[in-house]
Amino acid sequence: MNAIIPFRGFGLGLRRTHYADFLEGDVDVDFVEVISENYMVEGGKPLRVLEQVREKHAVILHGVSLSIGSAQGLDGGYLDRLRTLTNRIDPLWVSDHLCWTRTGAHNSHDLLPLPLTAEALDVVCANIDRAQEALARPMLFENPSSYLTFPEDEMAEWEFLSEMVRRTGCYLLLDVNNVYVSAHNHGFSPSDYIAGLPLDRVRQIHLAGHEPGDIIIDTHDREVSEGVWQLYAETVRKLGPVATMIERDDKIPPLADLLAEINRACSLANSVTGTLAA
Repeated sequence: MNAIIPFRGFGLGLRRTHYADFLEGDVDVDFVEVISENYMVEGGKPLRVLEQVREKHAVILHGVSLSIGSAQGLDGGYLDRLRTLTNRIDPLWVSDHLCWTRTGAHNSHDLLPLPLTAEALDVVCANIDRAQEALARPMLFENPSSYLTFPEDEMAEWEFLSEMVRRTGCYLLLDVNNVYVSAHNHGFSPSDYIAGLPLDRVRQIHLAGHEPGDIIIDTHDREVSEGVWQLYAETVRKLGPVATMIERDDKIPPLADLLAEINRACSLANSVTGTLAA
């Protein structure tokens, strides 16, 4: 499989609310990211819109139902549909989450946590190998936000991710908000998490909002918090500029508000790296 070349740009999640903005004007972003499952069909308006947007912008396919942690293995039909979409769109890359979502014929549509054990790592790596072979390309996997741990856990999450990358050759989608959320909820240092990752394998960063409280909830329904901005600056200082995206999935504001957050990310990345990141 070919390596994924770093792409240093800034983008948005493409949501229905902003279809017209992308189709009728020139939106100043370097790429868009879409939820893969919304376009894994034979036709329809969303797929037509995506093909039109693809003529002007690079596209990233970001899945929520691959269920890479499923002990029952991957769904062959799902992989076939994802491969068809990938061949049709020719994305920058294809990503999904370190989680499981289904068992048998039931899909929970939730990103469920995995025990951080050697046994779970074996399952995840076997599934990643199958997915990457089916797509004939390496994938990116995103660190989850979490609210509980398992008594069986044998390693830290960053150790699990590091070994997963080493064994499968996959890459990482580093969700800085998720690191912030999980660090608060479980009482570990977000800086230790970032430092423990193989940063040379990170190809994309997500920035999003969360609901504050004693337990922080990853909601994607508000602006990026100041704590996450600070962690982003620390991360980019270590990592260098990579593709960075503002992720908003609910209470979606006018496009101008999201572009303002993109501009802040760009300015922050430039200020800490001393280079033009866009």
